[in-house]
Amino acid sequence: MQPPAQVPPVPPPEEEPQELARFREEWKAELQRRRAATAATQASSSPPQPASSSESTLPASPPAKVFVPVSVSQPRAGPSKNVLPETHPALNGTERPTYVSPGLGNALSIYRQAVYAEQRSDLDEALLLYRQAFRLDPHVDRAYHREEMLASILQGQTAAVKKLTVSAATDEEVEQLASNLQNTLALSKPVSTGKAVVTGTLASLISGFPQELAFEPENELESVPIKMLPDELLVLVLKKLDPTSIERFARVNKKLRVLSLDSTIWRNLVSKTYRPPQIPDIEYMIPVIEKHLSDFRRVYIEQPRVRFDGVYIAICHYVRPGLSENSWVNISHLITYHRYLRFLPNGQVLSLLANEEHSPQQVIPLLKPSLRMKGFFLGNWHLEGTTLHLTNLIDASGRFVLQGLEPPSSAPIHSHLHHSSNTTSEDRARYVFVMSLNLRSRPLGRWNRLDMETYESISLETGDATPVALKHDRPFWFSKVRSYGLQV
Repeated sequence: MQPPAQVPPVPPPEEEPQELARFREEWKAELQRRRAATAATQASSSPPQPASSSESTLPASPPAKVFVPVSVSQPRAGPSKNVLPETHPALNGTERPTYVSPGLGNALSIYRQAVYAEQRSDLDEALLLYRQAFRLDPHVDRAYHREEMLASILQGQTAAVKKLTVSAATDEEVEQLASNLQNTLALSKPVSTGKAVVTGTLASLISGFPQELAFEPENELESVPIKMLPDELLVLVLKKLDPTSIERFARVNKKLRVLSLDSTIWRNLVSKTYRPPQIPDIEYMIPVIEKHLSDFRRVYIEQPRVRFDGVYIAICHYVRPGLSENSWVNISHLITYHRYLRFLPNGQVLSLLANEEHSPQQVIPLLKPSLRMKGFFLGNWHLEGTTLHLTNLIDASGRFVLQGLEPPSSAPIHSHLHHSSNTTSEDRARYVFVMSLNLRSRPLGRWNRLDMETYESISLETGDATPVALKHDRPFWFSKVRSYGLQV
């Protein structure tokens, strides 16, 4: 009879390292300090609000709603040799068209006074002003709510522009936090080669390299000038390159492969890339870095991100039946149009729908916030996991006056819009759009494909959301643009 097998005792769970616990406390304290400073700055810069009273018996004006948008211009058929003009005729030394008619403008002004009077609990005056406003225009309430919605959307657009100065002020703090994270995280043992931390398949490859690596010439009779440069100087040079150039440089030999894995190179890329709206907040990256064992290169490769160094393009086709004089012959036209999405680090997104009259070679150099072209929309974006949300897309083609979104007077305005300068009250924006996309990596390259999931139009008057059919749409594929540079 055999004795029963003894079960080895289960080791007790390891306690959290003291350095990691201390770092978490320092991180939280630093974030609280920065949030308090930001709140104090916003409180000091915010304008005074009109006085209100809680004793009012009538409800105050409803808050403005924020909606989301996407462009749905219809492409036109037929080739053309037209070239994008430099300046739109309506913007060439002439005054921009007015947004509303004078009668409706007066009614809106009186309606706003009535709202303020109601907020002050002066109900008699508010009632008189409401009656006067409705006599001037029976639909003034709809116009008021539409104006409030547009104002909230434009406020979100201008706030995205202001993020550039705020993020520039916190670059040094983010770098310091990233440095503390690299030095204090106590994790499992990845392969370490000097200042590099490597995991995964590349770690097994690096572990087989010899300890002493050097630059060896292909021809023994030739010299190798790069041997004169110290490794520290080569790392500084690599920090100035984009990730694609770094990987190409690393394929030369084993020594350059090891130098390209220096943690400071990829830590800088991670700290500059992964910040809102790429992630909800900085704390979001702590478990991500822990998951990848503090391998910042692996974090940069595996963590979803929207790319800023190019444009996402969808090439769409559909067949349109044509007319023929011969009843025995059927003519069909193949129509091609392009959708463009360019994302900016400050949270803005540029959306453009262009037909085959304008090739990508013409459009891409002009795809900037100052563009004024039919089918051009401005909005905001944020990323949640692999789901990309486009919000507050609003028509910025130049057809409507959008206060706060006009480019500076010194900025060139590119336009291809031919509408009358006599804009009436009926030409106001009536719809905004919302779009959600799925971010993927296919088949070569990282995060280079966007699949459209939902697309809706929202009425500014009623707030009703209507799905838009995506019969001919295709996925967006990323195309790198040198002139955009590495905007991280």
